[in-house]
Amino acid sequence: MAKMQSSKKRDDEKQRVHTIVAKLAEAYPVAPCALHHKSPFELIVATILSAQCTDERVNLVTPALFVKYRTPLALAQADQMELEAIIRSTGFYRNKATNLIGMAKAVVEKYDGQLPRDLEELVHLPGVGRKTANVVLGTAFGIATGVVVDTHVKRISNLLGLTTSQNPEQIERDLMAIIPPKEWIDFSHRLIHHGRRICIARRPKCPECPLLGVCPRVGLSKLPD
Repeated sequence: MAKMQSSKKRDDEKQRVHTIVAKLAEAYPVAPCALHHKSPFELIVATILSAQCTDERVNLVTPALFVKYRTPLALAQADQMELEAIIRSTGFYRNKATNLIGMAKAVVEKYDGQLPRDLEELVHLPGVGRKTANVVLGTAFGIATGVVVDTHVKRISNLLGLTTSQNPEQIERDLMAIIPPKEWIDFSHRLIHHGRRICIARRPKCPECPLLGVCPRVGLSKLPD
């Protein structure tokens, strides 16, 4: 009996996850990357800048940045102080400038100015962690190597009961175990859009949420008005 109940519980949870994925796809059939970019190079730069910074702020900074540094070679030759002045408002600008120049130099010297399409090679570039590598591979190249876990994905995945972890790497492993690989790229984008439009951190619009029927709202004491 216990074994049958356990099996039914697993089946029910699998169906719930399927419903979550389907409802997100219905609500956000087109969910582009929130960081404005026109090339893989621009995307990796924008993603590095997005650490501890809002995408909106990054999108305000990058137009001038990309005009001045159009290629990895141009960025590799950048003056550190001039670069810092442009990206100052994104926070941690000294470290980010150092990482951007280091990343660009590595791309020029090791990969002839073209970003590698390999996770292990990307994460060895200065300033590039697994999240940034997943963003670039998924969004720029359509290669699903994992699930991007930003603050929205972290928070909403916990609310939905898809994970109990606060560690981004563990959250990614938990999501990869239950989300079909073909959905990894779009699932992250859709959850990010959902976090901005409906599942807002300070005041979630639960009555308007398409996931209301399958969301246990873990951590929410009551249904918001």
